[in-house]
Amino acid sequence: MLKPEEAQDRANALISQAKQAGADAADAIYVCDAATQVQMRLGNLEDVERSEGEEIGLRVFVGSRSATVSSSNMNPDILSSLVGRAIDMAKEAPEDKYAGLAPEELILKTAPHPIDGDDGQDPQPEILREMALKAEDAARAVEGVTNSEGGGASAGRSIVALATSHGFSGAYSTSGYSVSASVIAGEGDGMERDYAYGSTRYFEDLKDAEAVGREAGERAISRLNPVDFESGAMPVVYDPRVGNSLLGHYLGAISGSAIARKTSFLLDALGTQVFDSAITVIDCPHRKRGLRSKAFDGEGLPTAKTKLVDNGQLTQWIMESASARQLGLQPTGHASRGVGGSPGVSVTNLHMCAGSISKAELIKDIKHGVYITELIGMGVNPVTGDYSRGAGGFLIVDGEIGPPVSEITIAGNLKDMFASLIPADDLEYEFSINVPTLRTDSMTVAGG
Repeated sequence: MLKPEEAQDRANALISQAKQAGADAADAIYVCDAATQVQMRLGNLEDVERSEGEEIGLRVFVGSRSATVSSSNMNPDILSSLVGRAIDMAKEAPEDKYAGLAPEELILKTAPHPIDGDDGQDPQPEILREMALKAEDAARAVEGVTNSEGGGASAGRSIVALATSHGFSGAYSTSGYSVSASVIAGEGDGMERDYAYGSTRYFEDLKDAEAVGREAGERAISRLNPVDFESGAMPVVYDPRVGNSLLGHYLGAISGSAIARKTSFLLDALGTQVFDSAITVIDCPHRKRGLRSKAFDGEGLPTAKTKLVDNGQLTQWIMESASARQLGLQPTGHASRGVGGSPGVSVTNLHMCAGSISKAELIKDIKHGVYITELIGMGVNPVTGDYSRGAGGFLIVDGEIGPPVSEITIAGNLKDMFASLIPADDLEYEFSINVPTLRTDSMTVAGG
């Protein structure tokens, strides 16, 4: 695997070739990944996988026409022909007045902010095997667990380098580790499945494998013997593990491309109150050891801490350069891209700030409601905000979490749901998008 500086040199060299071949502008991205994964099932080694690969992508502009090509073969002759092919393709492409590199005056010109994302560790497969075995054994030891889908552990490293023809060049490396378990409780038609996992940048920060296994087992048995209940309008409370999906829908609605295409249910909401005034949502790209921390975006712009919701108000769209030009605005440092295609947008380490009341206080006045721990399907209309998803979880009865429910449907409209959200005070940073327990009183629930 190359060092970040070597990866950076490779991207810069491809840009130089493109300029010499006649491109008016170009950018190149190099990505290298190496990972080891171990899977155990029923105490036996089921799979060991080692993967390594590198790719490089080149985007060239000839006037207002552009083309993108990529290769996993780093042979100089192959890359030279890649450049020629990209130029020829761009000359035949349709004109796009919004396409182009990011504005030169906005690109990162100082040393990238350190993100502390690579611990340099390389745990051997034997260590990963032991972690996977401990996770599965702990899950299977929970009384009521009857079968297993396995325990797993992985370790990997990635290097990303980006270069542009108007002066940006940068690279960074990240490490990543995970441990997981998935088990089944019960027998016959009464079987229920659940899982648990942990994921970190630093090996020393990873959750204890046995704790992950116990959580998976306890989650599975807690879902046994689901009950029927009366459907209707009622409060819905989201467990943090699934509540973060609500922010995923919000991000889709505020992306520059959705706004430019007029396909967002928040099209006219900029600067207005979308959530309760107690809610603030922050993107933190420089969080030390953050799962998605990065110092520059996919176009070479600096990243920065950003409030995407400030006291309930929608503060800005998230835009790469093309959609920003279409909207007559500036890109926001949220561009994201792979080796193929034009940049899209993404966030880094996103969280909704914690509320002021405990989870118990959040639900204590609910006479009849549901606590959601699982979501199924993607029944969301991004244009209207209509929301309907399969779900599972638990009844809330007289302010207490009660028996499990499964195969239910929860429905509403995201505008109403956002406006009525109440966060608890139990925010934890486990995922790339984190929220506390969330309550909304604007939904209809249908029993299975």
